[in-house]
Amino acid sequence: MSPARAILSGTLVVGTLDALDAIVFFGLRSGAHPMRIFQGIASGVLGPASFEGGVRSAALGVFLHYVIAFGIVLVFFIASRRITFLTRHAAVSGILYGMAAYFVMNRVVIPLSAIGAAQSVAWPVFVNGILIHAFGVGLPAALVARAARPR
Repeated sequence: MSPARAILSGTLVVGTLDALDAIVFFGLRSGAHPMRIFQGIASGVLGPASFEGGVRSAALGVFLHYVIAFGIVLVFFIASRRITFLTRHAAVSGILYGMAAYFVMNRVVIPLSAIGAAQSVAWPVFVNGILIHAFGVGLPAALVARAARPR
């Protein structure tokens, strides 16, 4: 697999798995509508006004979600070209990377966004976040990096 195809494939897989998890988990947990979930992502740029932006702010949220997925996949891909352990042990490194990505998003990116300070989360939300980032974000990022590794 070429590097470009690996990064694009990884972005689509990571972004879609994470989005589906959010839609299902928060839909079942609190009845959140998918549009509201993506408006929540857009609120990182637009602030609370995002929730009054209708389909336009939800579409921005979808776009931003995939941009973030691209960044996560790209960072792992670049790191894996310098640190061969990451692709030789893709499962372990991918799971750990996904967990690290969860903490960076929740403790650095979100607090620096228009959303503001990190809020405490309920244990089920925390556990779901760790699991989806480990297995739906980090692991796929590592597997596509390994698939594109030069032989």
